[in-house]
Amino acid sequence: MEIFFGLIGGLGLFLYGMTIMGDGLEKSAGDKMKKIIEVLTNNRIMAVIVGALVTMIIQSSSATTVMVVGFVNAGIMNLTQATGVIMGANIGTTITAQIASLKLSYIAPVVVGIGVGIWLFSNNKKTKNVAEIFIGFGILFIGMDFMKDAVKPLREYAGFKEMLLSFGNPTFTDSLMAIFTGFLITAVVQSSSATTGILIALASEGLLPIEASLPIIFGTNIGTCVTAMLSSIGANRTAKRAAFIHFTFNVVGTLLFMIFFKDITITIVKHFSPENAARQLANAHTLFNIGNTLLLLPFATIWVKLANKVIPINDSEKREKRGGKYLDDRMLETPSIAIGQVIKEILNMGDLVLESYRTSMKAFFEKSEKLANETFKMEKIINTMEREIAEYLVKLSSTNLSGKQHELVDGLFNTINDIERVGDHADNLAELAIFASERKLVFSKGAIEELKLMHNRVMKSYDQAILSLKTGDMNMARKVVEREGEIDHMEKSLRTSHIARLNKQECSAGAGIIFLDIISNLERIGDHATKIAFSVIDASDKF
Repeated sequence: MEIFFGLIGGLGLFLYGMTIMGDGLEKSAGDKMKKIIEVLTNNRIMAVIVGALVTMIIQSSSATTVMVVGFVNAGIMNLTQATGVIMGANIGTTITAQIASLKLSYIAPVVVGIGVGIWLFSNNKKTKNVAEIFIGFGILFIGMDFMKDAVKPLREYAGFKEMLLSFGNPTFTDSLMAIFTGFLITAVVQSSSATTGILIALASEGLLPIEASLPIIFGTNIGTCVTAMLSSIGANRTAKRAAFIHFTFNVVGTLLFMIFFKDITITIVKHFSPENAARQLANAHTLFNIGNTLLLLPFATIWVKLANKVIPINDSEKREKRGGKYLDDRMLETPSIAIGQVIKEILNMGDLVLESYRTSMKAFFEKSEKLANETFKMEKIINTMEREIAEYLVKLSSTNLSGKQHELVDGLFNTINDIERVGDHADNLAELAIFASERKLVFSKGAIEELKLMHNRVMKSYDQAILSLKTGDMNMARKVVEREGEIDHMEKSLRTSHIARLNKQECSAGAGIIFLDIISNLERIGDHATKIAFSVIDASDKF
């Protein structure tokens, strides 16, 4: 029991240290994470490099793969790109084993002390992030020391040693048991790094030679896929394909190495670290994942085709998706990326509102109830999107954001409200279109021309407001603000001229009321377009 408690305590410190170190690294590089991801192209080698770099930063291949599933689900990357990133993630995760296998326990307390000192006496956030890296690094090695001390008594248990040594036997059953052991432990603790830490502790005490640890390491690579598989539940079918690729890639790689490259790998790592079982294990882990990537990367396209065959495209995927596209809770793990995604979703909503507004006015001019009903359908989608974005922004607000990011998120709440209000006015215009059509109201040629003129001005303002939000173009945003006065003046002028037409009986009273309601809604849309433009200008001044 003492061994168990010591091992659990050491493992807890190891994982805690790894988490703190990873968080510190991620905060330090957080603003660059989105740019790193955006470097992705269809170049497979670049995708592998990005996958490895991101995993080195966040210290978890499972987290990277879950992120990739989220990216695919949100439409940030396609399956071919995802395949390269997943392969790179497997390489990146070996850095944990490399760090853990180093004999640095003697300096760990000093590193923690220095890190805590910097963290306590510094008010600079960036400096505190660096301090967290030091603290996590030190705690990680203290945890490793705890695990090594905990497993030392196991050297006296002959049965335990024999069981571990049996994993190195060349028989199919023993190899399968070793792989399954690695898979099971990793699937339960949801971390291949945790399993690797335990194995390195055992190897450091002479309990686990490389012949026995290598098949267990193969199993951990398969076990780490469980997190991504679970993450893909509830995601779209493309995300499920990404998780499937991750799983099959590691299974096929394990089979290839067990059959063809196991002995070669053992010979190589023994040559470079003849007396150090822990270093042999870490090097074998790295060699396996690099070799696996080199072997299977050229077949990435085939992997994608296989995934599409096993999880085929259904009818719903073939239809154009309306509504939400980019929001995914998995992105909240990396706030800088989540912010980029929520802005994309807001722009997506803004484009749908523009279509809704344009359709509502077209419904009026063409006296089409069909077009008006299309506006009503879009309004329901817009309301759902507004609610989902607002809920996502609330979740985003509770993550580890910088002061500027908090201000940006607060501003986005106002922006989605303005966009949604434009959608409401489009809905009002569609209702007016149906009212006018049902009652066969007749408008004078002059009234129609005036409505078209104001509609074009307002539509240009709203379109440019959304475009300035997308591009950050200050000049365009200022043009929208300047046009607001013109639209207000136009609304008053048209109201006056239409009342004059009514007095001359050039228009019916019913048509006159509808006319005035339409220009009132158009003027309000212009107001909201101006508010969106102001938010762009305000964000530019702050950031």
